[in-house]
Amino acid sequence: MLIYFDTCCLQRPLDDRTQPRINIEAEAVLTILGIIEKSNITLVSSEVLNYELSKIPDKNREGRVREILSISRKYIVINDDIELTAAEYNKKGINAMDALHLACATNMGVNYFCTTDDKFLNRAKREILSSTKIVSPLELILEVTK
Repeated sequence: MLIYFDTCCLQRPLDDRTQPRINIEAEAVLTILGIIEKSNITLVSSEVLNYELSKIPDKNREGRVREILSISRKYIVINDDIELTAAEYNKKGINAMDALHLACATNMGVNYFCTTDDKFLNRAKREILSSTKIVSPLELILEVTK
């Protein structure tokens, strides 16, 4: 099984956890990461993630997210097919960076694409037809613990 976390999902454990929803999502992400480390599930990284992480202004936070991502065992480099797919997703209302993340995942046959961005999640579920399931951390935890 291949799982791709977008940047907001990777950062969720570092967000202010005083809000119940953020705390629950953070725990779900941490639980999924623990399962990944102990199973044959593969966390997928990408050139897009590396770029976005380099733009995090707080270098301590960037380092902590990179540490989380260090358990990934597959890396996706952007190619022409990914760029074309991202352009199609962008035409469907997905913003450019989200479209690149999703295109990386869908073009490489990732099973689950996970995000905590509700607007993106809802639009992608509505607009994108793919074998890659687009899920929240709470939906994903149900899938990986079956």
